[in-house]
Amino acid sequence: MKRILIACALLLLAGVWLPSRSLRPVLSAFSQTVVAQTAPPKQAVVETSAGTFVIDLTPESAPNQTAYFMKIAAAGGYERTIFHRVVKYGMVQGGDPISKDASKRSTFGTGGLNAVKAEARAPKMTRGSVAAVMIPGRPDSAGAQFFVVLADQPALDGQYTVFGHVADGMEVLLKISETPIDAGGAATERVDITRVTIRDRPADPFVTETAQELGAYRATMDTSAGPITIEFLTEKAPNTVRQFMQLAAAGVYNGMAFHRVAPGFVIQSGAVGSRLAPLTDNQQKLVHPLAPEFNDTKHVKGIVSMARGDDPGSATTSFFICVGPSTALDGQYTAFGRVVDGMAAVEAIEAAPRNGETPTSRIDLRVVRIEKK
Repeated sequence: MKRILIACALLLLAGVWLPSRSLRPVLSAFSQTVVAQTAPPKQAVVETSAGTFVIDLTPESAPNQTAYFMKIAAAGGYERTIFHRVVKYGMVQGGDPISKDASKRSTFGTGGLNAVKAEARAPKMTRGSVAAVMIPGRPDSAGAQFFVVLADQPALDGQYTVFGHVADGMEVLLKISETPIDAGGAATERVDITRVTIRDRPADPFVTETAQELGAYRATMDTSAGPITIEFLTEKAPNTVRQFMQLAAAGVYNGMAFHRVAPGFVIQSGAVGSRLAPLTDNQQKLVHPLAPEFNDTKHVKGIVSMARGDDPGSATTSFFICVGPSTALDGQYTAFGRVVDGMAAVEAIEAAPRNGETPTSRIDLRVVRIEKK
């Protein structure tokens, strides 16, 4: 992996990925412009023929470039443009209006420039950074073209104006970076931008609600054995409930499985390793150890509690449903909910064929929905 990153950085520094042989990374420094951000934070939803990714725009770091990008997007200027340069797992570049015309392939990368005045360079070029393409030696040459780095590129630190960061859809960009290229690094197959939509950045769910407000919700688990509905013990474990809701709302639990069945004891799900697809970057950011909220709830049939390792603060995503009483768990694990409907599904999972405590056939946790009562 280290070798790949170094190779990507060298390609970028050598200018292989830029619009023409004459373009090289800009080395001079710009003075920083600081602008107060008064409008709601914005996102760009970039729909492509390979899938959709989302950019958190950062006008505080590059107000002119951000404004120009938003203007082009609002006018439909990015529609039918392509990602004309890629470095596999390292970078994708697009936004040239000339690339709408396939017959002009030899000039892809030369259009849409010279429109934005020089702005501050980003100190770090980290995974997901979205930056403006510029002509070497011409600090006022940025415009419609942009590139996204798909791995940390320290060799590019301090050299480019960054006006956004990928919030979701990195897997789509990695797929785009796999586009076949010619000897000069230009894409030989079209990956089109079909639409770029600017929207207010959505507020993260279940962040500001009080414990009492969280109590107005419940969770329904859609499993291959049937639905299971739980109510939350918000007065006992408010932080755990909040985290479970955030994980569910972000789709972290979708496509997981009940990986452990211990009859008379517990059925367990929520392990990231059981997920059919890897977590997105946005989902991964939500996964972190939880401080324990041990309480006086007895671990009896139907109680939902967080699984953990030897460290009391090691719970993350995995949880279990008790299928019988277990006093050994009381005060040692964070109980945060109870089954109020769907006990038949719980019992069906408990009765599933298994090898030891591992089900012999997959028992799906398809989705967890958070709903008002």
